[in-house]
Amino acid sequence: MIKQLPISLHGAAKRDVRTQFAALCYRIKRGKVQVLLVTSRRTKRWIVPKGWPMEGRTPAASALQEAWEEAGVRGRADGPCLGVYSYAKGRLETDDLQCLAMLYPVAVKALAKRFPEYGQRRRRWVSRKKAARLVTEPELAQLIKDFDPRPSGKSR
Repeated sequence: MIKQLPISLHGAAKRDVRTQFAALCYRIKRGKVQVLLVTSRRTKRWIVPKGWPMEGRTPAASALQEAWEEAGVRGRADGPCLGVYSYAKGRLETDDLQCLAMLYPVAVKALAKRFPEYGQRRRRWVSRKKAARLVTEPELAQLIKDFDPRPSGKSR
């Protein structure tokens, strides 16, 4: 396995093409894969935790940090990037910002009752199929449907 290096943000401008790191938080319960979704703060639509690159952290570590801040996830980044999806980040003061989000699997060990964005978001465990229906980004929906961390990798 290739070791991921931390990111340096020096020289990046706010108006440049933007990349975010997203966490596909999951657990296996009674043999079934479940995905944790959270609501966005402003529009309250269902999303996966995601955020901007963090100085000195790998993309997977950044995704794990976002999972903590937005959903109270305690766990581990569990593998390489699952894929990339695009979306328009709505901003109140200007036009939407086009973003690419790199999606990393995060195996959830526990959920904290209190976390940095507690009270600003809701969180919900759902099946992969339901998660794919709830998110609005088609590419993300497909990545969720295709995800299976179980050793056999086959749906049961």
